[in-house]
Order: sequence, then C-alpha cells, then structure tokens
Amino acid sequence: MMVLTLLGHLLIAGGVVLLLLAALGLWRFPDLHTRLHALTKADTAGVALVALGAGLLSGSAATLVPLTLCAVLVAISGATTGHLIARSALDEEHASWRSTRHDSV
Repeated sequence: MMVLTLLGHLLIAGGVVLLLLAALGLWRFPDLHTRLHALTKADTAGVALVALGAGLLSGSAATLVPLTLCAVLVAISGATTGHLIARSALDEEHASWRSTRHDSV
C-alpha cells in the first residue's frame, strides 16, 4: 500500500511539473504555433499523469475508470483543438516568429 501511495504522489507531482512547463511555454514562446505546441503536448501528458496518480491514491477501480475516461477525453479534445487552431492561424496567415518555417500546403 505504501508503494502505491508513493507512486501516486510521484505521478501527480510529475503531472503538475508538466502543467507548469506548459504554462511557462505559453508565456515564454514567441508565436502562436510554438505556444500551441508547448501547451497541447505538456497539457495532455500532465492531465494524464495527475489522473493516473489520483486514481492510484483513491485505491478504487470505480474512481480509476472515470479518471481514465477524463484523461482520454482531454487527449482527444486537446489534440483536435490544437490542430484546428493551428490550421486556422495558418489559413489566416497569422504572423509567425521570423525563424518559424511552415510546410507547403
């Protein structure tokens, strides 16, 4: 039991670190595309780690199942939303950082 508690706390701490890094990337990166990349990648992994850690700390499968479904929903909606925002910004020719290169569409 002690090992699961420790693992749950470590997973939550790792998820919180990833979410803080996502916030730092959102604040620090120069243009929309790089900010969006930092936010969607770290946000998905951070929420998944926090959900898994909370599920382990609860010790119940009845809690772990909804948390897993929430993590899957965040992964699907985050990736889809990030793609739609990036595609819209590319179509509208949103100003990019000077070193950003785009693939030809």
